[in-house]
Amino acid sequence: MGIITEDFLLRTKTARALYHEAAEGLPIIDYHCHIDPAQIARDEHFENITRVWLGGDHYKCRLIRSDGVGEDEVTGSASDREKFDRFSAVIPKCVGNPMYHWTHLELKRYFGFDGALSPDTADEVWDLTKNVLADLGVNRIITSSNVKMIGTTDDPADSLEWHKQISSSGVCAAKVCPSFRPDKAVNVDKPGFKEYILRLSEASGIAISSPDDVKEALKNRLDLFCSLGCRASDHGLDRMVCVKASESEIKEAFDRAMAGEKPDAKAADAYKTEILLFLGREYAKRGVVMQLHYGARRNVNSNMFSRLGPDTGFDCIAVSDNSEALCLFLDALESSGELPRTVVYSLNPADNAMIDSVIGCFQGNDVPGKIQHGSAWWFSDTKAGMTSQIKSLAELSILSNFIGMLTDSRSFLSYTRHEYFRRIFCDILGGWVEDGEYPADMPTLKALVRGVCFENAERYFNI
Repeated sequence: MGIITEDFLLRTKTARALYHEAAEGLPIIDYHCHIDPAQIARDEHFENITRVWLGGDHYKCRLIRSDGVGEDEVTGSASDREKFDRFSAVIPKCVGNPMYHWTHLELKRYFGFDGALSPDTADEVWDLTKNVLADLGVNRIITSSNVKMIGTTDDPADSLEWHKQISSSGVCAAKVCPSFRPDKAVNVDKPGFKEYILRLSEASGIAISSPDDVKEALKNRLDLFCSLGCRASDHGLDRMVCVKASESEIKEAFDRAMAGEKPDAKAADAYKTEILLFLGREYAKRGVVMQLHYGARRNVNSNMFSRLGPDTGFDCIAVSDNSEALCLFLDALESSGELPRTVVYSLNPADNAMIDSVIGCFQGNDVPGKIQHGSAWWFSDTKAGMTSQIKSLAELSILSNFIGMLTDSRSFLSYTRHEYFRRIFCDILGGWVEDGEYPADMPTLKALVRGVCFENAERYFNI
């Protein structure tokens, strides 16, 4: 018998009732992820578990490396079976790591495996999953997971060809919405900016020779995204910025970058602020949610970045003070009545209380919880990290208005992270009830659970 029992993580009678009677079986709004829409359009099938599990999943790659395994058997030329065996060998060592729970939730829900993955069971799991995957394409995974909406992450210069195909073909039962991710047009101080602006110019049909032209090109592409059901944008920021500057300073940053030079830090921040505030106003006009992710220090291992490139497992938590810039940024939009629905995520859990206090300063009357503290993210979407975020939000804001979990994943098997969150959430509520901190008012509690686990996100993103 494996650890994924009916009452996994549910330590009290109230928690069990809330999960089984309210949360279990709810549809999923996966409003932020990194899955490839081309795989949905093609209804891709995976040859084996390595292809669906280890392909691009930096969580798993980091664990295997941490067990002293050479890169050839992580992302290199080793066979799929050899890579799977390396992962099978490290998993039993991962006590306390959410990867242990995620792995076994996925094996249980999609493949019916009820044991524990280890070198002793690797043959059984390899054969079982290979047989099931022969008939399990991505759209069956999505349907079986009861997913109602998927928000992919897409570049403004993307043609959105695959979204158009998904929409016209009806291949996927879920609504698949592109999300606007304009980081490359914002990051004027990063390599490749000039080349990207040329690509954006071609995609939009707008000749770009100034920051105002960048705005027009982004607006052009945002219109296309909205025509295909865009519900949200996403901004991956190293840190929050909000710097007042003259038009000449903003243009100086742009001109230097287009000349192949790196602008100075203040001018770069001024340009970023200008573009982000412009986009915030455009999102408000269109009812598009603005998601702000910050607090990652990227590509800290220069050798591995040179070898493998970005998003391969060599990022970490950055420690910086983002409170002033966050307040100034939200206030700049609020002052003109153009603050869109906004979700704020920090990779550093030390920011929880700060974010929860800030969002209370900028709420509005168009939707409960207009400004959200996003679910525990990346290095924080552990049991302890989710618990900390939920409890901080409860103490400093209104937990009942929270829009809940997202996968933020590149894997189609990650929908079980919603189950993981729901179990943890119900366990927290159950604990408060049985500790005498909240009455055992089950109708109210069940409504709260349905809201946080599904209905609030459905309303917030206008699904």
